[in-house]
Amino acid sequence: QVQLVESGGALVQPGGSLRLSCAASGIIFRINAMGWYRQTPGKERELVAVITSGGGTKYADVVKGRFTVSRDNAKKTVTLQMNSLKPEDTAVYYCNSHHAVLGDHWGQGTQVTVSS
Repeated sequence: QVQLVESGGALVQPGGSLRLSCAASGIIFRINAMGWYRQTPGKERELVAVITSGGGTKYADVVKGRFTVSRDNAKKTVTLQMNSLKPEDTAVYYCNSHHAVLGDHWGQGTQVTVSS
C-alpha cells in the first residue's frame, strides 16, 4: 500500500519560512521522481517543484529563488524549504510520486497559509 504523508503546513507571516516534508512508503522511492504541487479553491493543481530520481530539480517560475526541493533516498523523504513566503503562496500543498511505468501517487495535502 502506497502512502505519502505530508507534514509541516502552518500559518506563517509574509516573509517567513516553512519546511514541508513528505514521508513515503510502499514505493521504490529511489526510482521515483518526487514533486510538490499546490491547489487553491477553484483553481487547478499546479506544479511547485519536482526532483527527479537523479536529483535534478525543476521549479515553477513563481517560486524560483525562494523554494528548494530536496530528497533523502535512505529516509524515503522529500522536503520543500519555502522562504520569503507571500500571501499568494497560500494553498494546500500535495506531495506526488511519479514513475513513467508504475504511475503516480498523491498525499492528502497539508495547508499552508501566509497571512499577517
